Amino acid sequence: MRKVYLDNGATSFPKPNSVAEAMTNYIVNVGGNVNRGSYDSSFNAENIVYETRELLCELFNFSKPENVIFTSNITHSLNVVLKGFLKAGDHVITSSMEHNAVLRPLNALHSKGIDHSVVPCDSLGQLNPSDLHKYLKPNTKAVVMTHSSNVCGTIMPFEEIGKFCRANNIYFIADTAQTAGSIPIDMEKMNIDILCFTGHKGLLGPQGIGGFLIKDELAKITSPLIEGGTGSFSEYEVQPDYMPDKFEGGTPNIPGIFGLNAALKYLAEKGISNIRDHEMKLTKLFLDNIRYIKEIKVLGLPSAENSTSVVSIDFPKGDNGEISYMLSKKHDISVRCGLHCAPSAHKTIGTFPNGTVRFSFGFFNTEEDVLYAVNAIKEVIASLDNNNIYF
Repeated sequence: MRKVYLDNGATSFPKPNSVAEAMTNYIVNVGGNVNRGSYDSSFNAENIVYETRELLCELFNFSKPENVIFTSNITHSLNVVLKGFLKAGDHVITSSMEHNAVLRPLNALHSKGIDHSVVPCDSLGQLNPSDLHKYLKPNTKAVVMTHSSNVCGTIMPFEEIGKFCRANNIYFIADTAQTAGSIPIDMEKMNIDILCFTGHKGLLGPQGIGGFLIKDELAKITSPLIEGGTGSFSEYEVQPDYMPDKFEGGTPNIPGIFGLNAALKYLAEKGISNIRDHEMKLTKLFLDNIRYIKEIKVLGLPSAENSTSVVSIDFPKGDNGEISYMLSKKHDISVRCGLHCAPSAHKTIGTFPNGTVRFSFGFFNTEEDVLYAVNAIKEVIASLDNNNIYF
């Protein structure tokens, strides 16, 4: 029995060998902190950290490495941005396909006098950009939105959303958890003012490292969520305004940054377009082979076009949780079932509260993995027909 990992929407696996090698090199051979030592290993660490900021600028077409901020993950980034940027009386527009990393902070901000509107998407997870105008208010400050659904893979029309924001003099905050590293993202072309990212999904880095890229105008008016030691301006007992120190109080995850550095170099070597082509080839193969299985319901768009490599399936004849367990126990296939931390998205596509079984393909998956998963689905369905559920 082969082992097949199809939960890349949660975290990519495996990672490039260079990622573990870079992290090990830091822990074993470098070890120095950043901004806190005048010795070689500290300078070495500082150089890699700065180079990683530069690599992220190159990836997202952003011009200021000092405005690349490292956090522990994209949820952390979104909390820093939303809670530091928005003020009482502000209004925000978002979509019904959002992850709780966006919706929970926005709901928490209600107590601070900050309101938000949710633009409904259709049952395929698609947003009509013209609908944004219906929710625009005089006090609208920003649009905050996911680039792609983590439930069904539908991609949001970021260029049109960016044009809407520019035309109405509001800011655009992007959640790229599902697309960074697997779909080209251009901050200038898409008019993105703040781009939040995580390192452990499409960027192929380790868990525990994420961040955001923020334009000067917003950096000046956004308050830090955490204050503390930065290794700079230590004579003052207030947080410096100097970037990136303003948002990076405390010791950063340097092993994680070393790993992310190696992952970004791997992505540059392979090419984002090549990664995208491979993942879409696998997704199309999967959809073509499950399309005629009448015992399942495929959610989201009917084809791989305008989607990521995420496919959600509902099994009306069985319990999705049991089926996910069966795929793991009997076939050693790793998938994700449930609501995927996105209840609003499931309500939108009609799968709340039962959720779906999510298959998400990555760069290291093969066509053989896909066909193996298709056959496993057929065997699981056959076992349900025979009332032969195995544990």
